[in-house]
Amino acid sequence: MSIGIFDHPLLGGVFGDAEVGAFFSLGTELRAMVRVEIALARVEGRLGIIPADAAEAIRELDDFIPDPSILAEGTQASGVIVPPLVTALRRAVGAPHGSYVHWGATTQDIVDTGLVLRLRDVLDILEVRLSVLIDVLADAAERHAELPMAARTRSQVATPTTLGLRIAGWLAPLLRCRDRLVDLRPRLLIVQLGGASGTLGVFGEQGIAVMEGVAAELGLAAPLKPWHSERDGMADLAHWLALVTGALGKMAGDLILTGRSESGEVRAGAGGGSSTMPQKANPVAAEAIVSLARYNAGQVSLAHQALLHAEERDCTAWALEWMALPQMIAATGAALSHAEGLARSIEPDAARMHTMLDDTVLAEAAAFALAQHMPLDEAQALVRRAAREKGALLDRLALLTDVPVDFASLRNPATVSGSASALVRRVLSEV
Repeated sequence: MSIGIFDHPLLGGVFGDAEVGAFFSLGTELRAMVRVEIALARVEGRLGIIPADAAEAIRELDDFIPDPSILAEGTQASGVIVPPLVTALRRAVGAPHGSYVHWGATTQDIVDTGLVLRLRDVLDILEVRLSVLIDVLADAAERHAELPMAARTRSQVATPTTLGLRIAGWLAPLLRCRDRLVDLRPRLLIVQLGGASGTLGVFGEQGIAVMEGVAAELGLAAPLKPWHSERDGMADLAHWLALVTGALGKMAGDLILTGRSESGEVRAGAGGGSSTMPQKANPVAAEAIVSLARYNAGQVSLAHQALLHAEERDCTAWALEWMALPQMIAATGAALSHAEGLARSIEPDAARMHTMLDDTVLAEAAAFALAQHMPLDEAQALVRRAAREKGALLDRLALLTDVPVDFASLRNPATVSGSASALVRRVLSEV
């Protein structure tokens, strides 16, 4: 078993996401950090903090990526990539301008801002996938808005509902996740520039101008102050990722249950074979989504641990984000991709769904119909008595009481599914 399942040579196709994972490759990480160093030099050159020709020389680093092998020893010694990276960049620029690389910045400025740049692109990808999934589920909810099925509470048949309303229940949390992402972006996509301990000290009175200038150069927002030890934005991201995968896990879990061999009410996905049982069509994609949802739920705690960031810098907390966030993002990307495939392949078996709609699902409706003529507790006791006897529930009730209830009208589940269709329309109105 590989240490990391998300880039496992075989299992990575099930649990990982190559498109999202590419943003956490070493090459992409280095390019983002070099971009931050160039932006810093450009702003400093405009403000006269470093010579303008030095800023232009540093700008030429745009396509420069140092050989990772020359960074390895320095990274091991310092615990972070930036010190050996800066050494390599200064050598690449050469005298007399190389010494102006990284002027006034500190390692955390470059790492955090480089991460934010990559997160911006990643969130764009996840938002597109989320929106596509929302549209696919909305179409399915509308198509099956009035298809009756047995609801289940605590794994037992409860009352009639519709497949459309169940799908709307998968859809509604995703709509809220999309709204939360709009709220999250301004808190997350902000530049980090504080210098050695967050005072912008090297820049003197121009510190805020440099911070705002670098933000503008990179298309990011500027914070009220450097946020290097304030990690709530990253915890907010982790929470959002877990909410998305949690919503997808609910959908996948429901599809696993409705696709069981003994019920087969709703199927989705192609299924996977067994090594020994040729009849099996295992719900591989749905199972993967549930596993990814549970994984992200566990990783949220690491992001919250990283909030305990001592004083002005604490690598014992900071490094936890490096361990948790990339994997959580990969998990979310994979879950969204699997979920779209499942949503597009939802296939109800109306006949098998109908077989689950025996008289027991009408117990509540029967009790309330009887309650029009007797106290509710007496009506419920009568229904319980009928349910214990052999035969169809409504037929037994008709023999046990002579109250004028039109039991025949209750036999159609569509007439006792309440506001299911209207509720579906309410959810669809928000898509």
